[in-house]
Amino acid sequence: MAVNGRRSRQPTLEEVAARAGVGRGTVSRVINGSMRVSDHTKAAVEQAVAELGYVPNRAARALAGHRTDAIALVIPEAETKLFAEPYFSDIVRGVGAELADTDMQLLLTLIRTSKERQRFAHYLRAQRVDGVLVVSVHEDDPLPDLLEDLGLPAVLSGRRSDLESVSYVDSDNVGGARSAVAHLIAGGRRRIATITGPADMYVAQCRLDGYRQALEAAGTGPDGQEPLVARADFTEQGGRRAMAELLIREPKLDAVFAASDVMAAGALYTLREAGRQVPDDVALIGFDDSAIARHTDPPLSSVRQPIEEMGRAMARVLMEEITSRSTAKRHVVLGTRLVHRAST
Repeated sequence: MAVNGRRSRQPTLEEVAARAGVGRGTVSRVINGSMRVSDHTKAAVEQAVAELGYVPNRAARALAGHRTDAIALVIPEAETKLFAEPYFSDIVRGVGAELADTDMQLLLTLIRTSKERQRFAHYLRAQRVDGVLVVSVHEDDPLPDLLEDLGLPAVLSGRRSDLESVSYVDSDNVGGARSAVAHLIAGGRRRIATITGPADMYVAQCRLDGYRQALEAAGTGPDGQEPLVARADFTEQGGRRAMAELLIREPKLDAVFAASDVMAAGALYTLREAGRQVPDDVALIGFDDSAIARHTDPPLSSVRQPIEEMGRAMARVLMEEITSRSTAKRHVVLGTRLVHRAST
């Protein structure tokens, strides 16, 4: 159909943003029902949508009945981390098990560089998948916002902040960390350190909060000083370095809560190299309750999060978004529990 000699077309998201006087991402958040916009902004965007006759990309696809029967599982980490951490394989196992009886094809995608991120963005804009699962989310990762802009169903493993606007499945990281440190305190430990993850990951912030809450509730700490915190990166090598740093800062520490089993395994190595016995000299506890926790010497006490079930839940939530075409976001938080072993 032509109008005045030109082919008619749908208005774009950018044109709606220009008409409303806001950014492209703001328009996307309004269309997708995000709570992170003011009533005034929401009204301006809705007026621009009505005036221009804009049809959201997602709705247009639904009207066309377009489905690819493919889901992308995105891990924005290096392949060395993917194969070294049981967390990722357990998530993939859970997702795969949930999708086993569906017609969906699962596409595993690693994003390690900005170039790979741009290439994946082009892939998404070509509408080659029906939805996206994202594992290992950093707060400055632009991918979740891109998915919102495209109106593409998406579910995160974890979240970027407590104001996350994209659907996610997470575990009770604060409560799990708090129970781990409370267990150390109940065992008579008083100089308790923690090895935490990257500052730009909400999961690391939450586990650090749980550590601090437990110390505060017990009125304890290393000689009343600031809590003993060493940053690492959820890798074994990072755990080794952080443990060495802690021993220099506080040679008399008697317990360590590591925010992952992988880092706890690294800490165990450093403690052994320093001649410290676990648990006699230093009690050690991890997080995840992965296979690593069961196979160290001594076996690690750990906070169990149901990683495989998290993968299953992510797939269920995403399938519901795809089939219902609903813009409502779902936030699922699964419980954790402490598993006692010989390291404490």
